[in-house]
Parts: sequence; C-alpha cells; structure tokens
Amino acid sequence: MKSLLPALAVALLVAIVFFPNARSSASPAAKADANTLRHLEADFMKAAAEKGSQGYMSFYADDAAELPNGEDMLQGKENIAKTMGFLDDKNNHLTWTPVHADMAASGDLGYTYGTYEFRSKDKDGKPTVERGKYASIWKKQKDGSWKVVMDMGNASPSPKP
Repeated sequence: MKSLLPALAVALLVAIVFFPNARSSASPAAKADANTLRHLEADFMKAAAEKGSQGYMSFYADDAAELPNGEDMLQGKENIAKTMGFLDDKNNHLTWTPVHADMAASGDLGYTYGTYEFRSKDKDGKPTVERGKYASIWKKQKDGSWKVVMDMGNASPSPKP
C-alpha cells in the first residue's frame, strides 16, 4: 500500500493541475441556483405586474437581446424597452410560469423556459387571450445580480373549439 501512495498522490496532482474544471455533474450549489432562477422569474413577473415596463426591464442586462415572435431581433436594453410600453396599460396582463430551470456547472449562466399568457382587450373592448412558450437565458452580472441576457417567446396555436 505504501508504494501505491506516491503514485496516487502524483495522479491526483496531475488531475488537479491539468483538469481543474473537470466535474462529472453540476455542483450542489449550481443545482440550488436553478431554484434561484425560479425565484427570480417570480420576482420578475411581480415587478412587471406592479411597475409595468420599468419593473419588467429592471430584470434585463444592458446588452440583452430579445427575439420577439414574428418580429426582428432587438439588441440592447434601451431598444427592447421601447417595445414594452404595452405593459403600462392596466388592461394588459402578462403572466408566465417556468416549467424548467437549469444552471451551468460554472454557476454563472442559466436558463428557464415555460409558458406565458397575455390577457388584453381588443379594439372593441372585448377580452383577448394569447398563450405561448418562452425561453430566457440568465447571466450572473459582475455585481452578483442575475439579469436576462436573451429572451424569446412565441405564440401557441389557438385551441380548437
């Protein structure tokens, strides 16, 4: 056994030096952060409901990109914010439910996806409902906060009567 100990020590040292980031799976801390993303999604939706477009945009990184359904890509928080005024109309209600959240093993990048529902009124004042799917990519910022860096959504087909 004593003769094996130096060989094991060398093997461990080589592994640490040459493969410092090797992991078989995400660390327990990274897995716990997937729940952090679920909580952030809830805070994100609450901010949008309470503060409209300003609350919504407070969760976006300055360099974020938006991939809206049927529209051109938007780059930068400032450009995305120009399209979010509809959230300030009290007749409009956007809600979403994350179905899944996951975190990179590095613990600084994660994603969520789920379903959304947008309730509004048409030009005649009749209630309308649009349902769809979304995916968001979250990135840990230099200050330790989490921000959305990529968001996309697309409408689901209308249910058949």
